[in-house]
Amino acid sequence: MKIQNPRQNKKSPSGELSDATKEKMLRKDYTRELRKLQVELCNLQEWVKHKGLRIVVVFEGRDAAGKGGAIKRITERVNPRVFRVIALPEPSDREKTQMHFQRFLPHFPSAGEVILFDRSWYNRAGVERVMGFCTDQEYDHFLEVCPVFEEDLVESGIILVKYFFDVSCEEQEKRFMTRMTDPLRHWKLSSMDVESGRRWWQYTDAYHRMLEATDTPWAPWIRVPADDKQRARLNCIAHLLSVVPYKKQRFVPPKIGKRLRQPSDVPNQLNFQHEVPRIY
Repeated sequence: MKIQNPRQNKKSPSGELSDATKEKMLRKDYTRELRKLQVELCNLQEWVKHKGLRIVVVFEGRDAAGKGGAIKRITERVNPRVFRVIALPEPSDREKTQMHFQRFLPHFPSAGEVILFDRSWYNRAGVERVMGFCTDQEYDHFLEVCPVFEEDLVESGIILVKYFFDVSCEEQEKRFMTRMTDPLRHWKLSSMDVESGRRWWQYTDAYHRMLEATDTPWAPWIRVPADDKQRARLNCIAHLLSVVPYKKQRFVPPKIGKRLRQPSDVPNQLNFQHEVPRIY
């Protein structure tokens, strides 16, 4: 599928958009392009079910880089039984004694499923490394074993896609401040998030080592420039659609048929004892 950009953006020799073309995307353009992509995600969904594909998509990156927003736009129009989001909490005391990859394996896809990991086994290469939640030996072992683990996944037939949402330190701080002042976003800001901003360069070093060790031909990292949330979402979805070759499945609507006659002993309407107050 070829997605047409609403505007032709000229790029600099480095491949980045020039300053003159970084204006904010018009809302109507964004909404129009998002709808096109979400229609294609529905088409991809039917192909995944038809072919029994197994897809794992990993979302990693800086705090407040927009991973959750991208995942929301991917999943808001598709079947949650096909596109399943996995966002595991902090490991329990029992899980801390397990092999690192063990608690992720039960969530891997069966035929006809797409699993979106909002954070993943790469916690060990990021927050656990920087915040001291793992030992040096555990960290080094992870970087050594992870490429082998992912190679086994790919060889088993799983389609593995890894996205890294990359945001500038200035934009991250701006988003932190927005979360502090917006009551609808307070839940998005934790003390750990704020600490990640303070330890920006420690995270940079950790991610640098992660990329060197785990960016492989069978499971490459795909950078998503995320200072512009709208473009980041569109670009991520467009890329995901390009990774899996699919064909649109013909939709055969079910026959509605005539409603069966009302039996004589069935009332015309349900008789509830309680009802929600009609405030609006």
